[in-house]
Amino acid sequence: MIIQQTHFIGVLVPDPPSAVLQNCREWMRAQYGCRSGYGTPVHITLIPPFRLDDRFSDGDVREAVKKAARIWSENGNQFTCFVDGFGAFSGRTLFAHVKPSAEWENLRNTVYSELAKQCPRTVRKDSRAFVPHLTVANRDIPEGAAAAALVHFSELNLNESFPVDNITVFIRSNGKWQADVTVPFPADLCIR
Repeated sequence: MIIQQTHFIGVLVPDPPSAVLQNCREWMRAQYGCRSGYGTPVHITLIPPFRLDDRFSDGDVREAVKKAARIWSENGNQFTCFVDGFGAFSGRTLFAHVKPSAEWENLRNTVYSELAKQCPRTVRKDSRAFVPHLTVANRDIPEGAAAAALVHFSELNLNESFPVDNITVFIRSNGKWQADVTVPFPADLCIR
């Protein structure tokens, strides 16, 4: 039996990178029929999808994100996301490159720590290296299509930047991921 994942936590991405990546998703759908991830708002995942234990509520996840945003902001953390070109994880996932930085790792660790305190044993820290990225398509890419898509996407000369200014809770509703709440930085705790 497959356990349905109910939540994940990430950073919503503003325009222009968001609009460019949405166009890339639409191109993958038109060219190759890719549907996986198509309806999810453009984001950078901090905490991958997990199933929220029945002992906890959506409010517990929101509270953990509020606390993480407060801690992040109180420590004076600010940084810019740099997006440059496209890549693939073994032909299964196409993505836009996000320049790695210690800030991404620190933000992820802050969110993970607060979620683990608020909802113990709900999430496990991934043993793989954290690679922030912007997914274009995944899981349903036909064999061989990734290489051709990367050639097409390279013509876009994607090179964008934006301030990392939020943490967002995503919830699965009717089989689709929806942005539930976004906590902005500085964490004035006004959810937009």
